[in-house]
Amino acid sequence: MSDLRIPTLNRVLLAGRLTRDPELKFTAGGIAVCNFALAVNRRYKDQTGQWRDEATFVNIVTWHKAAETINKYLHKGSPVVVEGRLESRSWETETGQKRSVLEVRADQVRFLEKSESSPDATLPDDPA
Repeated sequence: MSDLRIPTLNRVLLAGRLTRDPELKFTAGGIAVCNFALAVNRRYKDQTGQWRDEATFVNIVTWHKAAETINKYLHKGSPVVVEGRLESRSWETETGQKRSVLEVRADQVRFLEKSESSPDATLPDDPA
């Protein structure tokens, strides 16, 4: 079985609304990083035939110029399409507890709601 070659594919495509305002920070090296959460809804019929809505909440991270633009123009409730890849990261808290998170590293974020001042294009993430 060691000869089995499995293709690698790590792509995520989500459409939803921001659950909170974006949070912009800068690394010690001055690189912008923006975090926000996306609510992605799924509508389905339950066993009784009633329509139900189910929300999944996904953490998104963007970097560089895209991070700054997202922080400037998006807010809680903004509709977007996010394309990216899953990434996991781990850290240790100040009290020594180990933590880990699975999040989407956005390669592109498309604004679905146009305002007079917002850009009209997909925001590509700068390679890091």
